[in-house]
Amino acid sequence: LWPWLLASSGLSALLQLVTLPFFPDSPSYLLIQKGNEEACRKAIRKLWGEGDHQAEIDDIMKEKGAVASTKTLRVLEVLKERSLRWQLYILLIVMTTLQLCGINAIYFYSFEVFHTAKFEEYLIPYVSLGVGLCECLSSILCSTLIDRFGRKVLLWGGYLLMSSVLALLTTTLSLQHRFFWMHYFSVILIFLFVVFFGIGP
Repeated sequence: LWPWLLASSGLSALLQLVTLPFFPDSPSYLLIQKGNEEACRKAIRKLWGEGDHQAEIDDIMKEKGAVASTKTLRVLEVLKERSLRWQLYILLIVMTTLQLCGINAIYFYSFEVFHTAKFEEYLIPYVSLGVGLCECLSSILCSTLIDRFGRKVLLWGGYLLMSSVLALLTTTLSLQHRFFWMHYFSVILIFLFVVFFGIGP
């Protein structure tokens, strides 16, 4: 089954490859990068239908002016620029915590946890698939929550809940040989961790 599941991702890639030539170019790309206003108007009509779209073209022209007046910085210039220092720190912290938050360890050891929880061998791949599906669904849920609560709340809340779940998971894995029900609690915590990861970071 796994070879078919892996091959299924190729179907979406093939679908995109076949349909991509029929999609119009981005109007902003055509006007800002290519400087072709007529192609931009044609792309806008194709995307939004006939009508007066001068307001949209004016917005793109303002964007073009802003891009032209902005200096492109090299990597070393970004690192030396004082006005960008805090944004750079925040970006580094977010990316570092994303890599070290424990999601890779959860995916790596989940098979062993499921095996210890006495799941049948043939069921474990489906449970692992359920974990991946949980992350996918929670990421979709995040896209609806981000407008309501904001990115900062979701990041703080996600990391706080993930830390709590990891602390509980460490406890349940330590006690799994004393209490038979701890295995199942560990499985629930793995699912919760993945959900909080998808909603937060």
